[in-house]
Amino acid sequence: MDNGDWKKRLGVVYSTNPDFQYVTETKEEALTLPPERQRLTVRFERSGRAGKQVTLVQGFVGGTDDLAALARTLKTRCGVGGSAKDGEITMQGDLRDKLVKLLTEMGYKAKRAN
Repeated sequence: MDNGDWKKRLGVVYSTNPDFQYVTETKEEALTLPPERQRLTVRFERSGRAGKQVTLVQGFVGGTDDLAALARTLKTRCGVGGSAKDGEITMQGDLRDKLVKLLTEMGYKAKRAN
């Protein structure tokens, strides 16, 4: 049994069938589009974050590993912290112009939203 697998089975009722095998559903990740086919939107947000400024890069189509790699590259090149989840990259600070420039240099179609 996989370590941490019990967390996925918290809502499962006990089965008396001795041949029962619990099967988890696996989600297929979307194939990552090449950079020239990606349409990314870079926008600034402050609401709901206790006044902290963040820049969001939205619209990425692809797997979580590719999203994390892009986020890692952008964070390193900008020298700031951030995270990547749910197809969105969150970076600390107002970096809209810098991110649009970096993304277009990397071959992505990026535009500034606000």
